[in-house]
Amino acid sequence: MEIELGRHAVEGKTETSGAERTAPEAQKGSEPRPSRLSGLLRAPELGAVTTAVLLYTFFAAMSVGKGFVSLDGTASWLNTASQLGIIAVPVGLLMIGGEFDLSIGSMVGVGSITIGLLTGYLHYSLWFAVAVAAAVAVTVGVTNGVLVTRTRLPSFIVTLGTNLIMAGLGLAIADTVAQSTSITVSATGPISKLFNGTWREFSISNLWWLLVAIVATWVLAQTRTGNWILAMGDDDERARRAGVITTRLKILLFICTATAATFVGIMQAVQFNTGDPTTGQGYVFEAPIVCVIGGVLLTGGYGTIPGVVVGTVIYGVVNAGLFYTGWDTDYAEVVIGVLMVVAVVTNNSVRTMAMRAFTPRKVR
Repeated sequence: MEIELGRHAVEGKTETSGAERTAPEAQKGSEPRPSRLSGLLRAPELGAVTTAVLLYTFFAAMSVGKGFVSLDGTASWLNTASQLGIIAVPVGLLMIGGEFDLSIGSMVGVGSITIGLLTGYLHYSLWFAVAVAAAVAVTVGVTNGVLVTRTRLPSFIVTLGTNLIMAGLGLAIADTVAQSTSITVSATGPISKLFNGTWREFSISNLWWLLVAIVATWVLAQTRTGNWILAMGDDDERARRAGVITTRLKILLFICTATAATFVGIMQAVQFNTGDPTTGQGYVFEAPIVCVIGGVLLTGGYGTIPGVVVGTVIYGVVNAGLFYTGWDTDYAEVVIGVLMVVAVVTNNSVRTMAMRAFTPRKVR
């Protein structure tokens, strides 16, 4: 059975009572009909797209002749955004579903040090190392999902604990086995091109980001699973009563976030030729931030994957833009923080106005 709860939450639809149904014709005439313009204004990614255009224009104007709009400059901010984007897309899906995953930081480190230990220290093939890292990611994702669904504890707390546990285990295992937290990676063969390939100045991570975004967009917008994710984020209990298998769906989403973070860790290990369990902690905050900037509500049930992509683009543009203008790049975090606060306020305001505008009026 197709569940429409999530889309109802996004579009601001409400069910009418029995008394209200007694005057169907009068009520039908009083209901506002959404126009194309109003539909556009309710789009979660509208604010992010506007911000991205303004920021890009600003940095392009402030760095004339310095290469920001050149091929190298474009590759600079896209390469910066792409690896974050690979993680942010599944994190965005999970947030739309009403949950958080703060263990992504340690999973990047786990992916990195697993490749380092197995290829550089124990001399296994990269294929085997990737398989082991993937198995660890699935295990952590299942663990997070089961703990959240069975204990009903906030996912924020559960995954924060997982983040600390996995980060500590990564450091301890690396130090015990190799007596070092930085291990040289031995990655050769065709498979290494999947993680370290380039086309001109553009990293292969851009291709992976595009692929992940396309699949996630299709799932959320065109499939029953995507509708269930929206419904679950809007009202978990109501979705469960309507037949959504929320437990399995949440576990699947946690597996996706852990796997994406581990994949980025593998990519970094191969690209930099070093396995390091301490890498990736910045993603703990960066991934949720770009999701919020892209229009995802912290309360769940609202948001789009294109919005998450645009939010990630903003992050890359700000970092590269400050570099090309010659300004202190430390201010990048300040700008991103301000944008997040503005995005939260704007997203909540726009959604509230949209729901009020399209809620059927009672007939007296």
